[in-house]
Amino acid sequence: MTATRFTQPVPTLCRDRDSVLILDQTRLPWRCEQRRLSTLDDAAEAIRAMWVRGAPLIGGTAAYGVALALGGGDASDAALAHAHRCLSATRPTAVNLQWALARMQGRLQPLPPAARAEAAWAEAAAICADDDACCEAIGLHGLPLLQAIAERRGKVRVMTHCNAGWLATLGAGTALAPVYAAHLAGIAVEVWVSETRPRNQGLLTAWELSEAGVPHTLIADNAAGLLLMRGEVDIVITGADRIAANGDSANKVGTYLKALAAHASGVPFYIAAPHSTLDFACADGAAIPIEDRGAAEVCRIRAAGADGEPVELQLAPDSTAAVNPAFDVTPAGLIAGIITERGIAPPNALHSLYPEAGS
Repeated sequence: MTATRFTQPVPTLCRDRDSVLILDQTRLPWRCEQRRLSTLDDAAEAIRAMWVRGAPLIGGTAAYGVALALGGGDASDAALAHAHRCLSATRPTAVNLQWALARMQGRLQPLPPAARAEAAWAEAAAICADDDACCEAIGLHGLPLLQAIAERRGKVRVMTHCNAGWLATLGAGTALAPVYAAHLAGIAVEVWVSETRPRNQGLLTAWELSEAGVPHTLIADNAAGLLLMRGEVDIVITGADRIAANGDSANKVGTYLKALAAHASGVPFYIAAPHSTLDFACADGAAIPIEDRGAAEVCRIRAAGADGEPVELQLAPDSTAAVNPAFDVTPAGLIAGIITERGIAPPNALHSLYPEAGS
């Protein structure tokens, strides 16, 4: 079977003259609207406030944030350093952010200031094109996993967590790329979509799967263990925000619990991520910084009002003691393989796909 190439129905991020348009994910799934970013501060706020979500998309937004910073007439060393500091401080866990900023710095620092602004726009576009190509390759490498299951069972039931589809990237997605490839290849694929408290990013997965015509069912996070135990899941695939050198992987909080339940139920658990998510300088999961987004997100929830507009509802008093780690770490021993743009490797053998990273 040969899959047709997936194309984003709406660009998650694109240049519009001297500004950038993003798909505002805080409006989804109730409104599909774009928001314009015109300054460095706009780009930083887009990342910090989660107008854009997903590690690869965060990296692309940061790259364009540098271009916006230098496009205002000051492309000095000081301006470049300020842009790097401002964007670097927005979110700590997704290594794609630091990877994109380092790539921009490496391209721009050697240039004379007069040449930096144009080069910044070109390099940001190249970063986004790179991610698009990586997503397509991840889908094609993951497709045989789903094909093999479908050949045995007649269909394949995939469980995912958080959003790692096209909304989170500059292409077809990471964890959902094999799903879209399978769907386009005519394979009967169904997706269990975990809602992902407290930001309910599974709603974004459900929305984009609906738009693509892929059968899916939304579940509460904690229903996953029961479904796995009952044998109603064939494979679990999630994305990642940072993968350490030993294969330990950080992803949206709740991923670790799914990996444990999958392991106990004999269901293979895979991570899908591009090279920009791999952090070979990070020895293991204990060294991955875990973002704490504060208690307010746990005590409140976004929903749609009677007019269809997003509203924020109070679930518990803000005085309620709450903790809100945005990510957890799945140990490499629970991961069957990591699907990258270069192929699939056991978590402890990632260097075999990226020998240039050293050992």
